[in-house]
Amino acid sequence: MIKEFRDFIARGNVMDMAVGIIIGAAFTAIVSSMVADLINPIISLVIGGIDFSGMYVLLGSGEYSSITAAEEAGAAVFAYGRFIMAVVNFLIIAFVVFMLVKAVNRARDAAIKKPEPEPAAPAGPTELEILMEIRDALKK
Repeated sequence: MIKEFRDFIARGNVMDMAVGIIIGAAFTAIVSSMVADLINPIISLVIGGIDFSGMYVLLGSGEYSSITAAEEAGAAVFAYGRFIMAVVNFLIIAFVVFMLVKAVNRARDAAIKKPEPEPAAPAGPTELEILMEIRDALKK
């Protein structure tokens, strides 16, 4: 059983998957930062200075200055702004992954050379040419 497990781990697919997960985690951090630090401010500027990450609805009584203050006080909050940011994160990640897969597929297709078509066999004489040869042969 240990030998089977070692063989399984030694296969390229498992190692490729592990590398992909590690790179994916790092990539997620980069995209999250891009959304929070670059895209959020632009969207906020366009819609009038609203910060999505701080948007919430208080599900109970009380007055809090921010979502952080409400959460620290133990109040129930409906943090729809964070959900909006998660959707934006997902859309950006999905688009970038789509572009990467498209580029990899294009590179793979370019690497796999298509077989050149074999030259067509020389065409035989047409019926008219054969008839003309017969006519010429009969004249002789």
